[in-house]
Amino acid sequence: MDLQQMRYVVAVAETGGFTRAAERCHVVQSALSHQVARLEKELGARLFERTSRRVRLTAAGEAFLPAARQALEAAERARAEVAAASGQIRGRLTIGAIPTVAAVDLPAVLRDFRARYPHVRISLRAGASERLVEQVRDGALDAAFLGVPPGFRLQGVRDRELAHGRHVAVVAPDHPLADREEVDLGTLADELFVDFADGSAARAQSDAAFAAAGLRREVAFEVSGVELMARMVRNGLGIALLPGLFAPELHGLRAVPLTNGPVRVERLIWSRLAPSPAAAAFLTLLGMDTDPVTA
Repeated sequence: MDLQQMRYVVAVAETGGFTRAAERCHVVQSALSHQVARLEKELGARLFERTSRRVRLTAAGEAFLPAARQALEAAERARAEVAAASGQIRGRLTIGAIPTVAAVDLPAVLRDFRARYPHVRISLRAGASERLVEQVRDGALDAAFLGVPPGFRLQGVRDRELAHGRHVAVVAPDHPLADREEVDLGTLADELFVDFADGSAARAQSDAAFAAAGLRREVAFEVSGVELMARMVRNGLGIALLPGLFAPELHGLRAVPLTNGPVRVERLIWSRLAPSPAAAAFLTLLGMDTDPVTA
């Protein structure tokens, strides 16, 4: 069993097929299939069920996949540590972020990081705050930028508050409230809303604010991304509540201050364990203490 075989298995599992896996790994399909078959023979178990329509993991494959990923990550981490000892930062940096991050100019930060450490492979994953916490805790992400209510509980990670502020009402330019200097939740209660999915941290902030004010509202449209939300508001289908820090990014819409709107805290989180050289360099760039928590 070698790392290349493990890499092929992971690629097949993640792409759902041998052809796409071969393309990802830059090898011909026959060579990849041969190596996977050799590994299956060595293990004495089939890792994939193959049909003309699909390829999926067997029970043995499901058991093998996490260990294969850990072995590949450990090998990459070892290479990065050796390079760091020689004065070079290499390896991979995987960052997570909510779509409405505003406390930092994330593209500019990543640009500066890449300029300083050109040998690090950077990837960015967008997602909901609660999911990003799980991914940092599980080691799938090195760090993540969250937007959460003030009382949001964070367990198993280190964190630092970056900013906090109130939400604003985001409306179309021709909306009756567009020229108001400020509004309250009671004024908005009869409006139709565009919001994130029920149960998400992003949605919970607005739901909690209306509940605390003893008000009910109708969320007519649930979306997964802020771009679609803005387009729907721009077309007059509803209004939205979004962080005031982020509102200037929404061109062609009006942001109306809320006197009793929800408060959002932006936080940076990272692992309680010792970060990789690339992650340590990223956190240092942001002014964070990278010493691991020992207790």
